Amino acid sequence: MAVKDIDIELRLLLDAIYLKYHYDFRGYAMASLKRRLVQAAERFECRTLSQLQDRLLHEPSTFPMLLDFLTVQVSEMFRDPSYFRSLRERVIPFLSTYPSLKVWVAGCSTGEEVYSLAILLQEEGLLERTLIYATDINTNALQKAEAGVYAVDRIATFTQNHHKSGARSSLSDYYTAAYGNAVFDKSLKAHIVFSDHSLATDSVFAEVQLLSCRNVLIYFNRELQERAIGLFREALCRKGFLGLGSKEFLRFSAHEDAFSEVVRDDRIFQKR
Repeated sequence: MAVKDIDIELRLLLDAIYLKYHYDFRGYAMASLKRRLVQAAERFECRTLSQLQDRLLHEPSTFPMLLDFLTVQVSEMFRDPSYFRSLRERVIPFLSTYPSLKVWVAGCSTGEEVYSLAILLQEEGLLERTLIYATDINTNALQKAEAGVYAVDRIATFTQNHHKSGARSSLSDYYTAAYGNAVFDKSLKAHIVFSDHSLATDSVFAEVQLLSCRNVLIYFNRELQERAIGLFREALCRKGFLGLGSKEFLRFSAHEDAFSEVVRDDRIFQKR
C-alpha cells in the first residue's frame, strides 16, 4: 500500500523536531499524533505539515506552543478516586514502614495528580518524610504545575473526587481561593521537585518506592511502552509500587513477570 503524502510529511516533521529540539515523538501512537499535528498546523495557519516543519525549523519560538498540541494535558485532582482509595488502603500501609520515601509522578502534566498524592500522603502522615519527583517533557505544563494554581470552577469536581478517595480532611485545607483561582499550599510544594524528563530519551534518575504514571502509555507505540515500563522497573526498589491508567496494562509486556498485581481494577502493581 502506498504511503500517503501526509504520512511522509509526518515522519519528516518528527525527525526534524528530534534533530532540531531533541524531543523524540517518533515512538508515539501515530493516529493520535497525526490528529493533533493537523490541528496544530491549522492553528499556526500552515496548509501542510511540511509548512509547519519549515516554520519550526526557522522560527524556534513556535516549538514551545507546539508542545501543547503534542502533549495531552487533561487531568483533574484525585481523578479515578478508586485509584487513590486503593493507594490509601493497600499501598500506604506498606510505604509507612520506610523511614523515608521517594515518589515519581511521570508525565505529571499540569500537576493535578502530584498535588493529589501530596495531599493523600499528608493525610496519612507520610508527606513530611517524602520527596516527590514530578516530571514531564512540556516545560509550559511544568511551570503551571509548579505554580499550583487552578480555576476555582474546577474545585467542586476536585472536592468530590477527594471525598470519594477516602479523604481524611477537607480539600479546602490545602488551598486559598482568590480572584477566580485556587492556589495550593506551599507546604505541599516544599516536598515536590518539578523537572524536565522524557520517557522516550532519558534514563532513570532515582530509586523510588512508588511510581505513578497514568494515562501516558496509551499515547506510545508498543516499542516506546516497553522502554517506559523498563524505566519504571529500573527505578522501583524491590517491592516498590507502580500505578498506571485505567486503560493501561502490563499484560504481554516483556516486563510483565517482574510485577505482581495488587489491585487489578485500579492498575496497581508491585515489583517482585
